Amino acid sequence: MTGGAAGRRVIPVGRAVGIKIFSDGVLVVGFSQIPASGGNVTPAKSCGLREGDVITHINSTEVDTVEEVQEELKRIGGEEMSIRALRDGKTVQVTAQAVKCSTDGTYKLGAWLRDSMAGIGTVTYYDPSTGAFGALGHGVNDVDTAQLMPLESGGLLPATVADVKKGKRGEPGELHGAFDADKDMGTLIANTTSGIFGFASGEELALREPVEVASKDQVKEGAAVIYSNVSGDQVREYQVEITKLYPAAQDGRDMMIKVTDPALLEATGGIVQGMSGSPILQDGRLIGAVTHVLVSDPTQGYAILAERMLETAEESGKTGE
Repeated sequence: MTGGAAGRRVIPVGRAVGIKIFSDGVLVVGFSQIPASGGNVTPAKSCGLREGDVITHINSTEVDTVEEVQEELKRIGGEEMSIRALRDGKTVQVTAQAVKCSTDGTYKLGAWLRDSMAGIGTVTYYDPSTGAFGALGHGVNDVDTAQLMPLESGGLLPATVADVKKGKRGEPGELHGAFDADKDMGTLIANTTSGIFGFASGEELALREPVEVASKDQVKEGAAVIYSNVSGDQVREYQVEITKLYPAAQDGRDMMIKVTDPALLEATGGIVQGMSGSPILQDGRLIGAVTHVLVSDPTQGYAILAERMLETAEESGKTGE
């Protein structure tokens, strides 16, 4: 770390929001057999496509949605086509031929595709001087391939937490929220392994006064607090303990935390899905964000350093400066 983010002043948020992401290209999440005149076939698999590939072009036409892929298949019919895709950051090109499905008469490749995702998460910080925000503390990954969703566009939606599925040993809990799809709170610019980043007007994120971002060497084991939204749209402070610091961590696991607050344990059982991004403060400084729950013990989980989140935002050029 360069240390450039430490000492900056941002607002710790803790607000639960709806998160929507539209992919840059169309993600292949699986394959299916197509009933055709000559028997069942899977053209997408046969031509060399793999799960996790991101289709970006069919012939010379750029495709970003499932509908655009379907339109191209309808136009091309049974002719050969060139498919360009991204695989592990590199471009691959294959030649494929859709088949006419004997069930409905449409031309298909036999690939399950995804072009968008939506869910609930928590905003970690908001910078009132630039309008920049960071959330989640980890990336948005496709649920089937576990691949980081390539971001074309996305945004934050106002959300209220309707109820909570409490976490139990071996079974993570989750927040259930209702989104206001007609109102955008902010625009997503980057989806990274250290969080999602973007810009917002701040009206619903500027909940308190800015605090200083701690450097890694200012974080210590011991008492801390988190701000989290586990009911309605109310953000409350809860007691936690930093139980372990990892010197060379990655993937949002810079430290381990344990929920000690009786009210939060009663409400959620500890850390649940949807709380990712909840800001952690110690000695009045923002030190990190909740990222993962320990499946074997929902009272414990992992957290990323706030310094790492802000430096990732800076490296992505998403700070607004």
